[in-house]
Amino acid sequence: MRPLAAALLLFALAACDAAERAVDDTSLVAAGDIASCYWRGDEATARLLDRIGGVVATLGDNAYPNGSYREYTQCYHRSWGRHLDRTRPAVGNHEYRTKDAAGYFRYFGARAGPPGKGWYSYAHDGWHVVVLNSDEPLDRGTEQFEWLVEDLRTHPSRCTLAYFHHPRWSSGRHGGKDRVVDAYRAMYDAGVDVVLSGHDHHYERFAPMDPVGRLDRERGIRQFVVGTGGAPSYRLRERVRNSEAVAAHVRGVLRLEFRPDGYEWEFVPVPGRKFRDAGRARCN
Repeated sequence: MRPLAAALLLFALAACDAAERAVDDTSLVAAGDIASCYWRGDEATARLLDRIGGVVATLGDNAYPNGSYREYTQCYHRSWGRHLDRTRPAVGNHEYRTKDAAGYFRYFGARAGPPGKGWYSYAHDGWHVVVLNSDEPLDRGTEQFEWLVEDLRTHPSRCTLAYFHHPRWSSGRHGGKDRVVDAYRAMYDAGVDVVLSGHDHHYERFAPMDPVGRLDRERGIRQFVVGTGGAPSYRLRERVRNSEAVAAHVRGVLRLEFRPDGYEWEFVPVPGRKFRDAGRARCN
């Protein structure tokens, strides 16, 4: 090989290595609406996980159509399941097509928090991370709501992220859900910075907002809808106010890199899709 060609090859290999290292510098990687034995989108997004580090956060509707233990072991496990050891899941409505979401809790075990509840929290890379069950009551006065308030009170953190299945706002087919309004207000009052959800099968990023949807760049929560884990896409409806980036008919995962006082995000599509969304922000 000629010297110039060899130098160019070494440069290209170094660039590839640098790119891989940059991708691996990840705190958390997330998507919802993931796996079935009847489509291949989950395997495409699982291959992204193979080269992206960090905690894997599933955003619900992880195994279709019923979230049964069989669907988890025979469908989900062959794709996203190979990253089970680093997964911290959230539960979705399709899991509850099996009584009490028994397949979900059996498959994930202690990784899903207390048996039968579906809400828990953990610390990661200096952040406090809260996982909620939006299929169980979250209204003020319920067990889960009171747990949320106490958890946020007893875990003060410079930066906090929460994730659960149903989004507060969405430009997708299902739209935003009022069932999480009280929880959103509690998180806003406690200074939560980022919320991740799925349910609608598209990607969307919102500007920081207060609990009633007004722009609030000082204390607002930034919400991402990441229902792009593998399930068939939904068409978008009318664009919701303060939606800053949106894409239908994409599959991929959201990478988040936690900083002591902020975070960076990047939507990583499966090969062949050109849509990307990336940025950075400071914590509240």
